[in-house]
Amino acid sequence: MRPRTWVLVLAGVFALLQLANVTGRDTPDTKNYLSYALSLRGDSKREAAAATIEYACAGKAAIAARDQSVHVLRFHRPDPTARVMAECRAAEWRNVEARLRAGQTGGHTVPFMPERFMRIFEVRPGYPVFLVPFVTVFGVTWGVWAASVVVTVSGGVLAFLILRTLRASVPVALAGQALFHVLPCGTTAMRPMTEGLLLTLTLAAVWGCALALDGRVRAGIWLVGGSLAALFTVKHSQALFLGACLAGAGALLALRRRRSADRRGAVAVAVAGCCGVLGTLLVAKALHYPSESESLQDLLTAHFARPDRARLWPEFLHLQANFWVEWLRRQLWEPLFLTLLAAGIWGALRQRAFGVFLLAAAFTGILTQAGHPDIDIWGGRLIVLAWLLPVLGVPLLLAPVVRGQVLLPVQDSGRAHSMR
Repeated sequence: MRPRTWVLVLAGVFALLQLANVTGRDTPDTKNYLSYALSLRGDSKREAAAATIEYACAGKAAIAARDQSVHVLRFHRPDPTARVMAECRAAEWRNVEARLRAGQTGGHTVPFMPERFMRIFEVRPGYPVFLVPFVTVFGVTWGVWAASVVVTVSGGVLAFLILRTLRASVPVALAGQALFHVLPCGTTAMRPMTEGLLLTLTLAAVWGCALALDGRVRAGIWLVGGSLAALFTVKHSQALFLGACLAGAGALLALRRRRSADRRGAVAVAVAGCCGVLGTLLVAKALHYPSESESLQDLLTAHFARPDRARLWPEFLHLQANFWVEWLRRQLWEPLFLTLLAAGIWGALRQRAFGVFLLAAAFTGILTQAGHPDIDIWGGRLIVLAWLLPVLGVPLLLAPVVRGQVLLPVQDSGRAHSMR
């Protein structure tokens, strides 16, 4: 079969597997993004609240039913779906009605949380805009599922395209696509939140870097710049981190190649990254986006449920140090992530120039996690961008083996020969 057929087969298999969990993937933040999307398509506050609460409660009830069905003591009890749905609806409506009566009616999102917290989501229209056509055509449940499938499949296809741009063979590129789906990238991207778009747009920017280094500078820079602009609408902190990291990587490569004629692509990416950083800072300030101190107050006050901290930065740095010690302890206990990161770095550095850009993009996952050092956040989703390193680096590491370029000792008449 042709390469594109294999890409479609992998994408189709992944999509079919996701039918196993159409509901129950949402998190508390999903309610904010979904209600934003419903508001954008024209729903009133109460209409958006009703549809969002039904979706969230259906997911909670589905999880409760599945958990009870395999509970060693309660598996024979009646189905809890109706009870959980009723309790969930009552609790959510009680909270929303109280906030609406108190006058918290501004913005696009339904007031599930305090106004200061909801302001953080109001400045992230990218994912809600992406959701609108899906929930309009397919309804809320299937629309959210279809949107997640599309964005996750797109990430896998981009991984394939990046590796092909690097002259990797079709099996190696397909391995990158498959790794994107089976590693935590795929699981996280399927969650109805911003992380799926963050992963896909970051991969698009990395593809732009690969194109620029390959001599297709104009196409590469348009891709990098467009990805940074789109990332600003999804989560402007990621646009800032990625722009800064790519600018630094491009500048480093340009300095190393200062006497070489092939430094044009690195310089162009560095300039695009700098423009992304400058644009992010200027537009965020002009639109009065929440500052980094507001984000830290959200973290340290449990979403503004407690008074603001007076010694904000010292407490944040103290938490930061404690977080990374505990994070490293847990990773050493189950070192799969660290092992794959090491393998990814090894593979990335085989590509030299591109490897520097890949390391820079993956490092944004570390920066995102450092900006919110909360050990209890589900599944390491904040650091998920670091998984792009094994997604692309491991296939690059294994590429010589696939091509048969590894030396294998063979005994023949007492002499060791090598074979391809």
